[in-house]
Amino acid sequence: MLNFAVGPVPSSAAVKAIGALDSPYFRTPEFSQIMLESERLLCRLACAPEGSRAVFPTCSGTGAMEAAVMGLLDSENDKAIVVDGGSFGHRFRGMLDLHGITNVPIVLEPGTPLTEADLAAVDTDGCTAFLVNLGETSQGILYDAELIGSFCREHGLLLIVDGISSFLADPFDMEEMGADVLITDAQKALACPPGVAPMVLSPRAIERVGRLNQPCMYLDLRVMLSDQERGQTPFTPAVTTILQIHERLDAISLTGGAGSEVARCAKTAEDFRERLAASGLPFKMRLASPSNAVTYIESPDVSAKSLFAILKDEYGIWLCPNGGASADVSFRVGHIGEHPLSDNALLIAALTAACSRLFDASDCGARG
Repeated sequence: MLNFAVGPVPSSAAVKAIGALDSPYFRTPEFSQIMLESERLLCRLACAPEGSRAVFPTCSGTGAMEAAVMGLLDSENDKAIVVDGGSFGHRFRGMLDLHGITNVPIVLEPGTPLTEADLAAVDTDGCTAFLVNLGETSQGILYDAELIGSFCREHGLLLIVDGISSFLADPFDMEEMGADVLITDAQKALACPPGVAPMVLSPRAIERVGRLNQPCMYLDLRVMLSDQERGQTPFTPAVTTILQIHERLDAISLTGGAGSEVARCAKTAEDFRERLAASGLPFKMRLASPSNAVTYIESPDVSAKSLFAILKDEYGIWLCPNGGASADVSFRVGHIGEHPLSDNALLIAALTAACSRLFDASDCGARG
């Protein structure tokens, strides 16, 4: 099966080999050493400022998003600006509402970049934080980190960044951007099975965690940070996934670091887009500020649902479907994980064959 979803994604042989083993007992010095080393590696790959810390909550990326909202924002004193340009930005907004955090949404037309004009129009009076899904996965859009960072510095805003699909796929420098929180996920560009959503917190974020009430036992960032000092977690973690994350962080660090990994992903994305553009297939790619992680494709003349089913059932290929009103007129192709360029060639060939069949069926139906 060739998997072009945006998570889970194909893993390396080394990561899969760890998954084939029994999970070890984790309350040991050996496991603690792995956790501490993973924290060091993750902070380095994220270019985190000095004094930053990392934690490894066992949850999906959404769980880490909610941990950040609950653990870093106070319903009585905080007011957050949130970028709502797709389903994941809307999810952040929903969390703020759920937890009683007053918020100012920047509502973008789906598939459009965040601009300086969008930020200039925001009433920042009383605002203390800024939340953004840097790569809005549902739309294939990558927002401008430099623009956001500059805006947050100008207004003294705590910056919480969901880098779940963009970290290690797109350029990211936590210190340069001025981000206070980075949220990641094992199943994205880290290319491990799902189950752990690592977070990096700056010194300013750590200070806030220490003085704010933590309203959730399982996602208590204060306890996570305390236990991570000794390389442990408050509750039973996804042990094997954590071992796989360590393997990936170490491998990335030994093969050129984050920059090399981003370049590899960019090459995969560029190769696919060039092949699709040259194929003559009836698709339109959304390339206004695209993320390396995924390509959003509009298919007005071909049923995206039918394409998904044919490729899955007959070619052993998974596309990344969309939901809602665009479910039958668009789809996405992921570029993260272990994808040699030959995978792109196989996908284009399968899309060509499937489209030909669908057009033939449509023509027959019209003549009948």
